[in-house]
Amino acid sequence: MPAGATGTLADAMPTNPVETILAELRKLVPAGLGANVEHNLRAALHGVFDRLDLVTREELDVQEQVLARTRAKLEEMEKRVAELEARLK
Repeated sequence: MPAGATGTLADAMPTNPVETILAELRKLVPAGLGANVEHNLRAALHGVFDRLDLVTREELDVQEQVLARTRAKLEEMEKRVAELEARLK
């Protein structure tokens, strides 16, 4: 296993899903059709993935961390508001 690899499935997969799919499809397409079919499939797959508006795992992880911090701050603020309201009564 290369240095820094964790051995997860994500480590073994290329970062570009289009290339992953094309690599698998190359195994299924007869050799004579390869270049033309690959060109058309690449264009179609890029179009599909562009419309899906996907994010990377790293972007998702960062947003999960931001959300967790925001929730913690909100809970603390709710406590403080409740304490202040109790003092006013």
